[in-house]
Amino acid sequence: MGSQEIIKIEDDFTLIRFQNDSLDSFNVQREVGSGLIQFHFGIKGKAKFMFNQGNYALELKEEKSLLLYNPQKELPLNLELAPNSWVISVIISIKKFHALFSTEADYITFLSADNKDKKYYNEGNISPSMAIVLSQLFHYSLHPSIKNLYYKGKGYELLSLYFNRTEDPNAEQCPFLIDEDNVMKIRKAKEIIIANMAEPPGLQELADEIGLNLKKLKMGFKQIYGDTVYGFLFDYKMDFARKLLDSGSYNVNEVGLKIGYSTGSHFIAAFKKKFATTPKKYLMSINPNMP
Repeated sequence: MGSQEIIKIEDDFTLIRFQNDSLDSFNVQREVGSGLIQFHFGIKGKAKFMFNQGNYALELKEEKSLLLYNPQKELPLNLELAPNSWVISVIISIKKFHALFSTEADYITFLSADNKDKKYYNEGNISPSMAIVLSQLFHYSLHPSIKNLYYKGKGYELLSLYFNRTEDPNAEQCPFLIDEDNVMKIRKAKEIIIANMAEPPGLQELADEIGLNLKKLKMGFKQIYGDTVYGFLFDYKMDFARKLLDSGSYNVNEVGLKIGYSTGSHFIAAFKKKFATTPKKYLMSINPNMP
């Protein structure tokens, strides 16, 4: 099943990690009082926020962010996390937040005097520098005694990057210039292997194509996506195969060929490694009446 980890950074500053590595959707509900700002970041997969007893929904996709604020009423967190999806949420009081940005109220729209009593919603992209921090929040390997301090620092860093005014990625004053350039190359590598998942390039060929050396490709990919290049591709291919089986339009051999397995036995073994069942048994579980 999915899980949530709640990290109380300060009295009015909470960070939550939602992680769903299962085959089923994961639903979580949490009360959020009025006067609290919600930041939600899609790390991988997709999620959906429901409002008004499920009558209205906002989708959160991979590498996207949502900012939600309603000073007039409580805005409960009702989250549906799709299979194989991760989300990080930051919830902070408007009072604490305003104190951080008191001289920037004209720049941050919902803090301006005209908007102080209005609800606010914003959807945006996760910048490369933000992606690094979000990845660190999921893959930290530090002593438990400094965990809260680490999260506190990363929480504030994440907020500062969210409102970073530097729109030109080549601006000299940008302290994340090298990292941002590398992250964009790593994202390009991910796009390349997904587009060519049936016949993916070798690691050196991939590194040459994106303009990084092999060591930086391996280290950067692991840092951002939490897995090796081919480990990530394996998981992606198996999830893609499951969706093809779910569609009912392909048999087991056809699905295996589509994702790059020349023999059915190799595909069956890979699928069983990922999901602990064979493709045929999986099909029978979702369609008991199949012959």
